[in-house]
Formats: sequence, structure tokens, C-alpha cells
Amino acid sequence: MKISVKKKRQLDLAVETKGLVKVFGDHTAVDGVDLKIEKGTVYGFLGPNGAGKTTTIRMLATLLKPDAGYARIFGHDLETETKEVRKRISLTGQYASIDEDLTGLENLIMIAKLSGFKSKEAKARALELLSAFQLEEATKKQVKKYSGGMRRRIDIAASIVVTPDLLFLDEPTTGLDPRSRNQVWDIVRALTSVGTTVLLTTQYLEEADKLADRIAVIDKGKIIAEGTSQELKASVGKGTLSVTISNPEDSESVLNILTRYLDSQIKISEERTVLIAQVNDPSRVAEAMGELVRSNIELLDFSLGQPSLDEVFLTLTNESAGRYKQKEGATT
Repeated sequence: MKISVKKKRQLDLAVETKGLVKVFGDHTAVDGVDLKIEKGTVYGFLGPNGAGKTTTIRMLATLLKPDAGYARIFGHDLETETKEVRKRISLTGQYASIDEDLTGLENLIMIAKLSGFKSKEAKARALELLSAFQLEEATKKQVKKYSGGMRRRIDIAASIVVTPDLLFLDEPTTGLDPRSRNQVWDIVRALTSVGTTVLLTTQYLEEADKLADRIAVIDKGKIIAEGTSQELKASVGKGTLSVTISNPEDSESVLNILTRYLDSQIKISEERTVLIAQVNDPSRVAEAMGELVRSNIELLDFSLGQPSLDEVFLTLTNESAGRYKQKEGATT
């Protein structure tokens, strides 16, 4: 019985990696990454610049060869079954990869023909995608005349001329305005609704929070946390207390009071007027606030709520940096 369950679990995985490593000279860009991504889900891949996100994507998309570890895409080995892997994936990078001198329609027809469509079918598929991506008015316009949001939409459209089983989206909304970003989000949701698995790298925490079923946080080439958005938020405390004060000179006193009552990490803004504390015991918040009032500290605002994904990200990457420095110091 246990064997049957295990086999079913393996079949449900779109991506499985173990100990994935990529080294460039003296720099280890990806350092032992383990992933398990279920079919038909959006998997968020978060990390600061240089964390190893894009390098991991390029390995899984067969554009780079791993130096160690293994990866399977829908059960196919990345290195020994490369052709099978490529049949089932598509990649949309950070920058548009289409011909700017061609129109949107010409680009999609060309890609469709290269993918095996006959002329009539290619045009029909191109028009279908232009309509789905709300680009009908730009059908005959050269891509170099598209806005930023239109360029990202046509690029994603080009990636799904043949609907892939697995789509890699590498920071697809970088530089887009909020309206264009929402349009891309709608596209991602539509893809997963028909069974496509999406591996999404992004630096926008809100994007991962809204779209991803599960999220991995990578820093310095290592996965430092993984789970649902709610699980990651819970991992850094039951809530956060944000306190805004009038006088920056009071920040040290506020810091001491919050530390004493809440016994947690406190972050202070650069202006030293906003302090954010992790809250593990909500019952202690009232006592801390009472002490601030008794100390005659002028409060402009305060709020108690669940940690945002931004706060989770900052906490996790700061902890990772601390561990890295400690390890580095121990070896010198």
C-alpha cells in the first residue's frame, strides 16, 4: 500500500531535483537545491539578485548543464532524456525574445510554423493568442512599437503557441505598471486552469503571495525556506506589531520596551520612526503598548497583524546572511 502511494506521488510531480549544483569558476551559483513541484500548480521562486534563481531555471530548461545532483521533469532525467524534457517545457526570460521588426501576428505565425503548424493553422493559432492576450489592435503593429506590458504579453504568447506542460516564467512582470502586471497574473491563472505547471521567479513579493501555491526562498544558491505563503508567514511568528513614533530620538527607548515585553527581533526603519516587532505572544502586546504610553512616547500609529511576505522574505534572507557570515568567520 505504501509503495502505491509513493508511485502516485512521483507521477504527480512536474519537477523533482536533488542536490542540484552549478559552479562558475570560484563561484557556486546554485548549491544543492532540492525541489518538488506538483503538476498544475504555480511554484514561486523568490530570492535577492544573484541568489541563484535564474541559474536554476536555466538548468531545468536544459540551457545549462548541472555540475552535480540530478533533476527530473515529468519523470524524465534532465541529462539523459533531454529531448523528452524539451518537448514538454517552454521558457519566457526576463527580456522579450521575439523579433522587434516583425508584427505581433508575424511573430506568432513564424513560431507556430517552426513548431510544426501548417500555414492556415499557424495563422488561426496566432489570431487566437492575440485575442486571448488582448492584443488584437496591435496585430499589424511592429513589436518595437509595443508598450512594456504589450511586449511581455506577446512574449508569453509566443511561449505557449504550443501549450507547454511546464512553463518557466523568469521575472515576467519586471518594470510593468500595476495594470499590465495584473494582466500577466490573469494569464498565469488561465494557464494553470488548463493544467500547465508554472515555475515563477520574481522579486515582487505580492506577486508570489497572490499566484503561488507553494514558494521556495533561495539565497546564496541554497533553499532557505519552502512552503505555502501562510506557512512561511507562520514560520517567523504569529504576527507583527508595527509602531510609528513622532520623534526619532525616542527610537532607542521604544526598542528597549518592545524587546523587553515581546522578547523578539525588532527592525527599525532608516528614519528611525517605524519599528516592526515579531509577535509570538499577542497577549504581551497590550502590556508593551501600555508601557510606551506611560513613558510619554508620542505614537503616530500602530498596528498588529500577520507578517507580510515582504517581512518574511527580509527575515529569512537576513538570517541566511547571518549564518553565512558566521560560517565564513569560522573558517578564517
